[in-house]
Amino acid sequence: MEGVVPLNVALAKAEAAGLDLVEISPHSEPPVCKILDFGKYRYESKKKVQKTKKKQKVVEVKEIKLRPNIGKHDLDVKVNQIKKFIGSGEKVKITLRFKGREISHQEIGMNLVNGIIEQVSDIAQAEVLPKVEGVQIVTILVAKLVK
Repeated sequence: MEGVVPLNVALAKAEAAGLDLVEISPHSEPPVCKILDFGKYRYESKKKVQKTKKKQKVVEVKEIKLRPNIGKHDLDVKVNQIKKFIGSGEKVKITLRFKGREISHQEIGMNLVNGIIEQVSDIAQAEVLPKVEGVQIVTILVAKLVK
Protein backbone atom coordinates (compact mmCIF):
# COMPACT_ATOMS: atom_id res chain seq x y z
CA MET A 1 0.00 0.00 0.00
CA GLU A 2 1.76 3.09 -1.26
CA GLY A 3 -1.13 5.55 -1.24
CA VAL A 4 -1.49 8.10 -4.03
CA VAL A 5 1.60 7.97 -6.26
CA PRO A 6 2.28 9.88 -9.51
CA LEU A 7 2.01 7.79 -12.67
CA ASN A 8 5.68 8.05 -13.67
CA VAL A 9 6.81 6.92 -10.19
CA ALA A 10 4.42 3.94 -10.26
CA LEU A 11 5.64 2.94 -13.75
CA ALA A 12 9.25 3.18 -12.58
CA LYS A 13 8.56 0.95 -9.55
CA ALA A 14 6.81 -1.62 -11.77
CA GLU A 15 9.71 -1.59 -14.27
CA ALA A 16 12.24 -2.01 -11.43
CA ALA A 17 10.32 -5.04 -10.12
CA GLY A 18 10.05 -6.53 -13.63
CA LEU A 19 6.25 -6.52 -13.41
CA ASP A 20 3.33 -4.61 -14.95
CA LEU A 21 1.26 -1.72 -13.62
CA VAL A 22 -2.35 -2.92 -13.88
CA GLU A 23 -5.34 -0.61 -13.44
CA ILE A 24 -7.77 -2.51 -11.18
CA SER A 25 -10.53 0.07 -10.64
CA PRO A 26 -10.49 2.77 -13.34
CA HIS A 27 -13.71 4.52 -12.30
CA SER A 28 -12.72 5.32 -8.71
CA GLU A 29 -11.11 8.61 -7.77
CA PRO A 30 -8.08 8.27 -7.92
CA PRO A 31 -7.86 5.12 -10.11
CA VAL A 32 -6.62 2.03 -8.23
CA CYS A 33 -3.58 0.24 -9.72
CA LYS A 34 -1.47 -2.74 -8.68
CA ILE A 35 1.99 -3.86 -9.59
CA LEU A 36 1.74 -7.49 -10.68
CA ASP A 37 2.38 -9.94 -13.51
CA PHE A 38 -0.43 -9.18 -15.99
CA GLY A 39 -0.24 -12.58 -17.72
CA LYS A 40 -0.71 -14.37 -14.41
CA TYR A 41 -3.55 -11.98 -13.45
CA ARG A 42 -5.36 -12.61 -16.73
CA TYR A 43 -4.90 -16.40 -16.37
CA GLU A 44 -6.33 -16.39 -12.82
CA SER A 45 -9.32 -14.26 -13.80
CA LYS A 46 -10.06 -16.59 -16.74
CA LYS A 47 -9.91 -19.60 -14.41
CA LYS A 48 -12.28 -17.88 -11.97
CA VAL A 49 -14.81 -17.28 -14.78
CA GLN A 50 -14.53 -20.93 -15.91
CA LYS A 51 -15.12 -22.12 -12.36
CA THR A 52 -18.29 -20.04 -11.96
CA LYS A 53 -19.59 -21.24 -15.36
CA LYS A 54 -18.98 -24.84 -14.34
CA LYS A 55 -21.18 -24.48 -11.26
CA GLN A 56 -24.13 -23.02 -13.21
CA LYS A 57 -26.95 -25.29 -14.32
CA VAL A 58 -28.60 -24.36 -17.58
CA VAL A 59 -32.35 -24.84 -17.31
CA GLU A 60 -33.77 -26.38 -20.44
CA VAL A 61 -37.33 -25.89 -21.64
CA LYS A 62 -38.93 -29.15 -22.73
CA GLU A 63 -42.02 -28.92 -24.93
CA ILE A 64 -45.05 -31.19 -24.76
CA LYS A 65 -47.38 -30.90 -27.75
CA LEU A 66 -51.04 -31.83 -27.46
CA ARG A 67 -54.23 -31.84 -29.50
CA PRO A 68 -57.70 -31.04 -28.08
CA ASN A 69 -59.09 -34.52 -28.87
CA ILE A 70 -56.28 -36.50 -27.18
CA GLY A 71 -57.14 -39.91 -25.72
CA LYS A 72 -57.17 -40.63 -21.98
CA HIS A 73 -54.15 -42.96 -22.06
CA ASP A 74 -52.15 -40.63 -24.31
CA LEU A 75 -52.89 -37.78 -21.91
CA ASP A 76 -51.69 -39.89 -18.96
CA VAL A 77 -48.43 -40.62 -20.81
CA LYS A 78 -47.92 -36.88 -21.48
CA VAL A 79 -48.60 -36.04 -17.81
CA ASN A 80 -46.03 -38.65 -16.71
CA GLN A 81 -43.50 -37.08 -19.11
CA ILE A 82 -44.22 -33.66 -17.62
CA LYS A 83 -43.68 -35.02 -14.10
CA LYS A 84 -40.38 -36.61 -15.17
CA PHE A 85 -39.13 -33.38 -16.76
CA ILE A 86 -40.14 -31.26 -13.76
CA GLY A 87 -38.49 -33.79 -11.43
CA SER A 88 -35.19 -33.44 -13.30
CA GLY A 89 -35.29 -29.64 -12.91
CA GLU A 90 -36.42 -28.52 -16.35
CA LYS A 91 -39.20 -26.17 -17.35
CA VAL A 92 -42.02 -27.62 -19.43
CA LYS A 93 -43.83 -25.74 -22.18
CA ILE A 94 -47.25 -27.17 -22.97
CA THR A 95 -48.53 -26.40 -26.46
CA LEU A 96 -52.07 -27.39 -27.42
CA ARG A 97 -52.57 -26.85 -31.14
CA PHE A 98 -55.93 -26.51 -32.91
CA LYS A 99 -56.53 -27.48 -36.54
CA GLY A 100 -59.33 -26.32 -38.78
CA ARG A 101 -62.64 -25.74 -37.03
CA GLU A 102 -61.36 -26.96 -33.65
CA ILE A 103 -60.40 -23.36 -32.87
CA SER A 104 -64.09 -22.54 -32.41
CA HIS A 105 -64.06 -24.73 -29.26
CA GLN A 106 -61.24 -23.10 -27.34
CA GLU A 107 -62.90 -23.89 -24.01
CA ILE A 108 -62.21 -27.62 -24.58
CA GLY A 109 -58.51 -26.90 -25.03
CA MET A 110 -58.40 -24.52 -22.07
CA ASN A 111 -60.12 -27.13 -19.85
CA LEU A 112 -57.59 -29.75 -20.99
CA VAL A 113 -54.58 -27.54 -20.20
CA ASN A 114 -56.03 -26.47 -16.83
CA GLY A 115 -56.68 -30.16 -16.03
CA ILE A 116 -53.03 -30.96 -16.73
CA ILE A 117 -51.91 -28.11 -14.48
CA GLU A 118 -54.14 -29.50 -11.69
CA GLN A 119 -52.76 -33.03 -12.17
CA VAL A 120 -49.16 -31.84 -11.66
CA SER A 121 -50.00 -29.16 -9.08
CA ASP A 122 -48.28 -31.14 -6.31
CA ILE A 123 -44.84 -30.71 -7.94
CA ALA A 124 -45.28 -27.87 -10.45
CA GLN A 125 -46.89 -24.51 -10.90
CA ALA A 126 -47.67 -22.39 -13.93
CA GLU A 127 -44.96 -19.80 -14.57
CA VAL A 128 -47.01 -18.46 -17.48
CA LEU A 129 -50.77 -18.94 -17.26
CA PRO A 130 -52.44 -20.60 -20.27
CA LYS A 131 -53.17 -18.15 -23.04
CA VAL A 132 -54.33 -18.38 -26.62
CA GLU A 133 -51.68 -17.45 -29.18
CA GLY A 134 -53.14 -17.71 -32.67
CA VAL A 135 -54.18 -21.34 -33.22
CA GLN A 136 -52.62 -22.71 -30.04
CA ILE A 137 -52.79 -22.49 -26.25
CA VAL A 138 -49.43 -22.15 -24.52
CA THR A 139 -48.35 -22.36 -20.89
CA ILE A 140 -45.04 -22.93 -19.08
CA LEU A 141 -44.70 -25.06 -15.94
CA VAL A 142 -41.86 -24.87 -13.41
CA ALA A 143 -41.08 -26.88 -10.28
CA LYS A 144 -42.63 -25.61 -7.06
CA LEU A 145 -40.26 -24.06 -4.55
CA VAL A 146 -39.81 -26.22 -1.44
CA LYS A 147 -40.55 -24.28 1.74
